[in-house]
Amino acid sequence: LAKLIEDGIDEDPPLTIHEGGIIKTGFNRELDELIRIGQDGKSWLARLETKEKDATGINALKVRYNKVFGYYIEIPKTHSDVVPPHYVRKQTLVNAERYIIDELKSFEIKVLNAQDRQAALEYEIFNEIKEEVIRNNQVIQRVAAFLAQLDCLLNLAEIADRNDYSRPEINRDGRISIEDGRHPVVEKMITGERFVPNSVEMDDHDSQVLIITGPNMAGKSTVLRQVALLVLMAQMGSFIPAKRGSISLTDRIFTRVGALDNLSQGQSTFMVEMEETAKILNSATKSSLVIMDEIGRGTSTYDGFSIAWAVAEYLHDLKNEGVKTLFATHYHELTDLAKTKPRVKNYNIAVKEWNDEIIFLRKLVKGGTNRSYGIQVARLAGIPGGVINRAKKILFEIENEGIKKPVHDIDSSDDKELKPGHVQLNLFHHPVNLVIQKLKTLDISKMTPLEALNYLDKLREKALETDD
Repeated sequence: LAKLIEDGIDEDPPLTIHEGGIIKTGFNRELDELIRIGQDGKSWLARLETKEKDATGINALKVRYNKVFGYYIEIPKTHSDVVPPHYVRKQTLVNAERYIIDELKSFEIKVLNAQDRQAALEYEIFNEIKEEVIRNNQVIQRVAAFLAQLDCLLNLAEIADRNDYSRPEINRDGRISIEDGRHPVVEKMITGERFVPNSVEMDDHDSQVLIITGPNMAGKSTVLRQVALLVLMAQMGSFIPAKRGSISLTDRIFTRVGALDNLSQGQSTFMVEMEETAKILNSATKSSLVIMDEIGRGTSTYDGFSIAWAVAEYLHDLKNEGVKTLFATHYHELTDLAKTKPRVKNYNIAVKEWNDEIIFLRKLVKGGTNRSYGIQVARLAGIPGGVINRAKKILFEIENEGIKKPVHDIDSSDDKELKPGHVQLNLFHHPVNLVIQKLKTLDISKMTPLEALNYLDKLREKALETDD
């Protein structure tokens, strides 16, 4: 069959199958003869043109062809007085006359018949080859499927070899253990820095729900997607970009990432987020892997936090078994779940502070974080300096005094040096918490009794604000 196609079908056929030029020369004797007539016709026309020029003495005489009139002889009007009488006028143009002669008419009939027969014969031969292909359809489909699988496996093998992938172990005890895992796409796309690998340990007994905190741009979403991709790659039979991996069999991978709306259906970003979350909560099993990225950010702070907490709690308690979940969030208070839920573990993406700047270390480490570094990230994103300075002042006032006056009353002058606190204001900010924070940092040994009494009186006033 392959030889039939190779010998019969031209490697560069025309766009349609009715114009001819589909079948190679040498494949069919009759077709070769018809093609020869057409090819010889060009040289015959050249000879005819030369002969008629000599006979008439008109050097401007041309033998031409178009689809409307067929073959004709074209002579400029300036020579119309010397045109032979056996020339039959066929068309008059502005500057020329077109004629036909018996010899040219006979040739036209022969050539056009040959061309029509050539096109028809090529179409017949093409259909015969096509029918032979159809008869072998099942064999072709099996070969195609085999080649596709082979192509896929060879590509996976080549990629694994080029990029230092490792063969994962498939386990049945519910563990996802990845040592120095890498995102297969991001590591190839980043320029100017080395991709930082991360290790992840999850199971059904101790580390089932991982709460991941850290600033924007630190790499939380990359870690989430990375784990999901490595689980998928391992289960499809591929090596994975990691030093070592042991992956449990997973029935489904659920993801709630990104921020999209559906305007055509009248759905807001938050509505789309909630619908996707609902599908996950109603479909996930103990054998699933769930990826939740910033759930609850599309609504108010308190609503969003409440939903995020309830969702994480539900996934931990699902059917008294729970489901393996990676839960990235900016709600640092979610880390308190680890105090009441035994299979919740806290992680964060490490950053380093240096000269009021932050350096993203891209490393997943144990423990939560209580800072978002939002203002520093805003500066990195190119927010104007005036906006950054104003945000610092507002944050300074809130962290040190609490929200006890309108933000527009906070001084916007630039004469105060700001030193941000080491602890971000808690979501459930309360004057009593401020009193406790101030007591923790109080150095009594450097105060006189009178100063201590005055300071104590101020703290008492602040504590009384709880009654307001």
